[in-house]
Amino acid sequence: MHLRIYTDGASRGNPGPAAIGALVKDEQSMVVSTVSRYIGETTNNQAEYQAVITGLKEALKFKPDRVTLFIDSELVLKQLDGSYRVKNLFIFPLYKEAAELCKKFSHLSIVHVGHDGNHDAHLLAQAALDNFDKRRSRI
Repeated sequence: MHLRIYTDGASRGNPGPAAIGALVKDEQSMVVSTVSRYIGETTNNQAEYQAVITGLKEALKFKPDRVTLFIDSELVLKQLDGSYRVKNLFIFPLYKEAAELCKKFSHLSIVHVGHDGNHDAHLLAQAALDNFDKRRSRI
């Protein structure tokens, strides 16, 4: 089974209220899992990593043979593929967790896509932020 994972993290402010979106599709492009979750106050890069971690954990549930991870964060991609070192102390534990999860898949590819290629995950992250804003405005 080949799964495709699309993830996005978003924050309003940097740091600021943040959320993640993750979408897992099977070989027939059917959505098998979605996550849209507010994660508290973080930076955008922390939210991007948390989205990747969540997407990878969702995919593990299906025991796929192959996984392709689509992300729009060039920083996360370059750190996970070893092109960039992780210097930020707040990012390092998230990087480490994501890197360990990546090792659990026998065949994993990470593909950088622009926002157009990650539209659904972006909408999931934005929906979680919008829901948080609505709840906050009622208080």
